[in-house]
This record gives sequence, C-alpha cells and structure tokens, in this order.
Amino acid sequence: MSAPESILKAENLVKKYREFTLDHVSLNIPKGYIIGLIGPNGAGKSTTIKILMNIVKPNSGDVKIFGLDYKKHEKEIKNRIGYVGEVQYFYENKSVTWTGKFVSQYYKKWDENRFTALLNDFQISRTKKVRELSKGMRVKLAMAIALSHDAELIILDEPTSGLDPVVRREVLDILMDVTRDENKSVIISSHITEDITRIADYITFMINGKIHLTIEKDDLLSNWKKIHFKKGALNQEISQTLSNVKEGMFGSSGITDNYLKIKDKLSAAIEKEDIKVENVGLDDILISFVKGE
Repeated sequence: MSAPESILKAENLVKKYREFTLDHVSLNIPKGYIIGLIGPNGAGKSTTIKILMNIVKPNSGDVKIFGLDYKKHEKEIKNRIGYVGEVQYFYENKSVTWTGKFVSQYYKKWDENRFTALLNDFQISRTKKVRELSKGMRVKLAMAIALSHDAELIILDEPTSGLDPVVRREVLDILMDVTRDENKSVIISSHITEDITRIADYITFMINGKIHLTIEKDDLLSNWKKIHFKKGALNQEISQTLSNVKEGMFGSSGITDNYLKIKDKLSAAIEKEDIKVENVGLDDILISFVKGE
C-alpha cells in the first residue's frame, strides 16, 4: 500500500529568538488526516504554526503547501487554507454579517450559504457586533469563516483553549467532519491532550523547540502502558524498559513505550495478578518526554 500523498511538507525549520530556538523542525502532513501537535506551553507549537502560515519568517528551512512555496504562491496557498489562531482579530464595531461579507472578498471559493448555515448551527446572531460576542462565540465565528471557503487544509492554534466543554465538543466534531473528504487535512495545536486524543490520527510531540516523536495515535496508545508490579515480578530486561518508575507501599509502577513487544513475557505474571496493565493518556506520555525519560 502506497503512502498517502502529502498536503504539507516542512523541512528543517529554524527560528532563533533571544531565549528560544525552534530547532530543525520537520513535518509531513498527509492528505485526509488530522495531526495533533502537542507540548507544554513554550514548546514552539505557535511559532511552528506561524511559520506554516508565513506570519513568521524562519531563519532557515523550507515550507511547501500543496506543492507550492510562499515566495511565488502566497495568495493561492492562503486561498486554500482555513486558519484559526489562538486570538481572534476582528473589526470589533462591525456586525457578524458585515464581517462575513468583508472576509468573503478574499476567497475565490467563498460559500455564503455554508457560512450562513454554520452561523445557524453555532447559534451566532448575524446582527450582533463582534465586541458583543463571548470568547466561545468569537472562536465559532472564526471557525465558520475558516470552513466557508472549501479550505483543503485547516490550521488551528489552540482553538479550544478556554472554551467550555460543550463548545469544545462542537468544534472538534466539525473538524472530524472535514477529513471525511480524503483530500483535506487538519493541523491542530493544543496543550489540551483530551481534545487531541478525541480527534487526531497522528500525534506530534514538541518539547523545547524540537519534535521528539511523530506517530499514529492508535500505535502510540497501544504501545504506551503503565505497568503496576509487585516486587520481584519483573526481570531485569523488562525493568530496564520502564520509565517514570515510582515505588509505593503496595508495589511499584512504571511506563513502557513498547508494550506489544513485551506483552507475551508478562502474560504469566498478569495471570497471577503480580502485574496489572493500565492504559495511559497523552498527558502521561508528554510528562515522560518533558522529564527526558
């Protein structure tokens, strides 16, 4: 089976600031998938996304989107991207209807019917001025704009941060709908790992300006497990595969990133209840990376 076609390729992106460096970051985004970019605050997620949007210029490295580069094709590229940043900038004293009409002139494939339908779905009043909208409503307005011009690539920088759970779920469900069209992709940056777990096909971990791992979500969650074990239940070989080992009154626990490989070796001890295997979330995995384990 051939590898899926790429919609975005970024190679060796470097951006140097006084106290932070984005260090040779490379991304390959296939068509038809949702890629979750996660990491602690200050990891470089927003810098990476701003480079992908040509808002920030890298010191070195190369970005191609739809096989095109920004030097010659910026207008065409941005016509085909839907972007929602962490902060939404609008003309505050203008109405929602005016905002849609203003934005529509910049997109060749603007669909007014789609925009109106999304406003209805999101329960956004078209007559309200932007300054009257709550943070959640502003994010939904930005999402409605991003999804109303048949964008092939949706790029989102912390779009659900600070939103209530109901609004977050609405936004995430829409993103999953986007990639039912196998020619469209989504990149979503977030430190809310619950959101990424829900929708992403691939996970990219970013720590201190570097990418530590990019992997299919299902493979990641199948291989990363927490092992609870009684004293003497693990041999030295398996013990050495565990990170973040903690000793407790009733036994110890540690995290493995290679569970499928050692699963058979643990079966007898699991049957005797000397070992218990527990699923881990992306937070646990991220903490392991942050601690350098």
